[in-house]
Amino acid sequence: MAFDFRSVMSGKRKDSLAVLMRTGLSIAKLPYGLGVWYRNLSFDNGRNEIHRCGVPVISVGNLTTGGTGKTPIVCFLAKWFRSKGVRVAIVSRGYGRGESGSNDEAMELHARLPDVPHVQDPDRVEAARIAVEELQTELILMDDGFQHRRLHRNLDIVVVDATEPFGFGHLLPRGLLREPLSSLRRADIVMLSRSDAVSEERTVEITQRIHHVKADIPVVRCTHAPTSLLEYPDQTRPLADIAGQNIAVVSAIGNPEAFKETLRKCGANIIDSRDLPDHDAYSPETVKGIREWCRSFVAPVSMIVCTHKDLVKLCTDQLGGVPVAALLVELKLTSDAKVLERKLKAALPTES
Repeated sequence: MAFDFRSVMSGKRKDSLAVLMRTGLSIAKLPYGLGVWYRNLSFDNGRNEIHRCGVPVISVGNLTTGGTGKTPIVCFLAKWFRSKGVRVAIVSRGYGRGESGSNDEAMELHARLPDVPHVQDPDRVEAARIAVEELQTELILMDDGFQHRRLHRNLDIVVVDATEPFGFGHLLPRGLLREPLSSLRRADIVMLSRSDAVSEERTVEITQRIHHVKADIPVVRCTHAPTSLLEYPDQTRPLADIAGQNIAVVSAIGNPEAFKETLRKCGANIIDSRDLPDHDAYSPETVKGIREWCRSFVAPVSMIVCTHKDLVKLCTDQLGGVPVAALLVELKLTSDAKVLERKLKAALPTES
């Protein structure tokens, strides 16, 4: 079973070992924070060069590690610009790429956006060059780009997950923050994902804290609306197929609890779950262990549900004799949609 680091970071665990771990992590965050401060200062004062690639660049990133729900937002933006006749490409670091040369996020994006090329390279400047010079791209979406400051961007979107917005209030490794909250001053717009998963009071509280850092930054609320189930390779099923049913959940994502809560809202009864590390490659040994786990269920299970990002790696319609399906979600804007549209229109290529 995976170690529950969130219970330590959040302070929920009160035992002496957890307290000792938090103390050690608090010490370890000091050099990390100093490194982040120095790096940002180097970009702010011009010591580190910022490169332009000749076309508009929109960065979609976050302040924290783990899953904030960027992928549905990247898909939404790519479809919006494609609807305007703009040739779009996605560039990303490609964390966790295997022998295939693509990671799970790239495979999911390809399945959802077959007409949008995706260039992966740790050097996003080089990835942008390839997209522009070799693929005739007119606009670049930089996935997970907030900390990659070498590439100039025309619009900086930061995604904040309402279920865990500020990384337990600490920088890595004590918390989940990649940068301090003050870095939000660089952002042009905040998209508050999974805003339906918390109360209105909590949403207002999160928004106020963001505005305390940057008073005039727009905060657009959005949700991940489930649309259907997908069986490998391309068979869709209605959401009603899990309503009132016993299911098990498998996921290798940054925020598995938010995913499980979405399934519960679809009416599913989760009897067990297997939470793997984010971006897990689903090795043969891991899949074998999952199959054995499936055969150990005491209560009958009608389906194993995973995310689309998991399904593109599992590439199967059953595990241990139990059907497997991915929950498909689409982004839904619930506030300030016109504000976002104005920002996107301003970033359109001039020739469009």
